Amino acid sequence: MHLSELKSAGRTPTLPITLALADAAGPADLQLLTLLRVLPGQRYVGAGIWRGRPVLAKLLVGAKAARHFQRERDGVHLLAKQGMTTPLLLVEGLKDGEGGWLLFEFLESAQSLGAAWAEVEGLPALADEQSAVLGEALAAIGQLHGKGLWQEDLHLDNLLRHDGQLYLIDGAGIRSEQPGKPLSRQRVLENLGVFFAQLPKVLEPFTEELLVHYLLSNGEHALPMEALQKQINKTRGWRLKDFLSKVGRDCSLFSVNDGPFGLRAIRREEAFAMTPVLADADALLDSGHLYKTGGAASVGRVEAAGRPLVIKRYNIKNFAHWLKRFWRPSRAWHSWREGNRLAFLGIATPKPLALLEQRFFWLRYKAYLVTEFLPGPDIIERFAPYVATGDAPQAELLALDQLFAQLIEERISHGDLKGHNVFWQQDRWALIDLDAMYQHTSASSFAKAFARDRARFMRNWPTESALYQLLEQRLPRG
Repeated sequence: MHLSELKSAGRTPTLPITLALADAAGPADLQLLTLLRVLPGQRYVGAGIWRGRPVLAKLLVGAKAARHFQRERDGVHLLAKQGMTTPLLLVEGLKDGEGGWLLFEFLESAQSLGAAWAEVEGLPALADEQSAVLGEALAAIGQLHGKGLWQEDLHLDNLLRHDGQLYLIDGAGIRSEQPGKPLSRQRVLENLGVFFAQLPKVLEPFTEELLVHYLLSNGEHALPMEALQKQINKTRGWRLKDFLSKVGRDCSLFSVNDGPFGLRAIRREEAFAMTPVLADADALLDSGHLYKTGGAASVGRVEAAGRPLVIKRYNIKNFAHWLKRFWRPSRAWHSWREGNRLAFLGIATPKPLALLEQRFFWLRYKAYLVTEFLPGPDIIERFAPYVATGDAPQAELLALDQLFAQLIEERISHGDLKGHNVFWQQDRWALIDLDAMYQHTSASSFAKAFARDRARFMRNWPTESALYQLLEQRLPRG
C-alpha cells in the first residue's frame, strides 16, 4: 500500500498493512501490525516492524500532512536537544503527494502514567499510590519547564514508564519559549493549570501539597495558589465545553451518525454492543422489566448479551404532543448530553451508552436512551429503616453531603429531585432521570432552581420524622 492510500482508509483499516517507505539506506517496507491512535484521513499511530526491528510509527497523510509532520519533528528534536528522555527517532521522511512518517524505537512493555493512574484512581483521595503517580508526572513537567519547553497537550498518557525511566512522548504538542532557559511564570501557571484541571475535583484540596513535587524539580518561580487556581478553573471550563461539543459528533470518543432520518450516538468503545440494542430497542423493552410504560416515556430494564441495561423510550402521545416536540432536540438528547456532563464532572450517574433519535426529514418523533443499569436501592428504600430514628449510616450521609456540595459547586439543578431518582451506587449517591437537568451560568437562576430541588428532595419524608429533621439541618441551602 502507498502511504497516501491511508487517507481514505477510515478509522479501522484492515491490518496488517505493508507500506513502502524509505530512509538513507533506501526503500524498505514497514509492516504495521496494530493501531494505537487514529485520526481518520490525517494521522495513524501504531506498532510495526521496520528492517527487522519493532518500531512505533506515526504516519501523517492528507492535506495537513506536511504541517503535522513538521510540528512532530520539531517537537521531538527540541526534546532531544534539551536532554529530555524521549523515545529515539529512527527514521523520518516527507514526500509530496504521499505524506510523512516518523519511526521511533518501540518501548516494549512501557506503561503510560494514564494507565498507572487508572489502577489507583479509585483509592481514597491522595493515597500514597496516587501521590506517587502524580508526583512522578509533576517532577517530569518541572524538568521540561526548566528547559524552556512545555507540552501543549499535557496529560498522563503522554508520559511513559519504561525500565525505571519516564519518557516524554508526542512531539507535536511540544512548544518552546526560550529553549534552555526556564519558562516564564505565566506560562508555567497556564501549563500547570492544564495538568491540574484534568484531575478529579476531590483532589483539589491537595493541589498545594502536590505542587511540592514540581517545585523540587523546578523552583525557578514562586507559584501563587490563587493564580494557579484561576488557571485551573479556566481550563476546566474550556475542557467541559470541548467535551460536550463531542457528544454529538463523530470523534475518537463517540460514534455518531447525524442526518435527516435520525441521530445515533454511541460511546465508541460500546459501538459493537450497542448497535443491535438500538436496532431492537422496542422488542427489548416489550420483553424486559418495565418500570414505567405509556404516556411521555417508557422505561425498562432489559438484558442484552447477558448484560443488564436500562432503555428509556421517549414517546409521542398524540399529534398535539408531536407539534410541541418535533422542532427541538429530544429529551433523550438532553439526557444524553447531561449524563455525559455529570460523568465528566465526576458526579455519579449511570453511564450513558447510546442514543437514537428517530426523524423524518429532520422532523423528530420517538427517541431512545440506553444507560447502564444501577442495581442499588434508591434513597427512599435505603433510608426507610431510619425515618423514625434519624440514625442513618454516617457514610451515606457524608455521601449525600458530597452530592449536594458538587451540585452547588457546579451550579447544577436536577429538576425533579425525588427520592426515586437518587440511587446508592458503589458508596456514592447517583442521579438518574436527567430530562430537566441544567447547569446554570447565573448564580441567581441557580439559587432559585436549587431551592426547588431541595424542597422536592425533602418532601420524600414526613416533616415530623426524625430523618426529615436531620436532613433539614444538615443539607445546604445553596
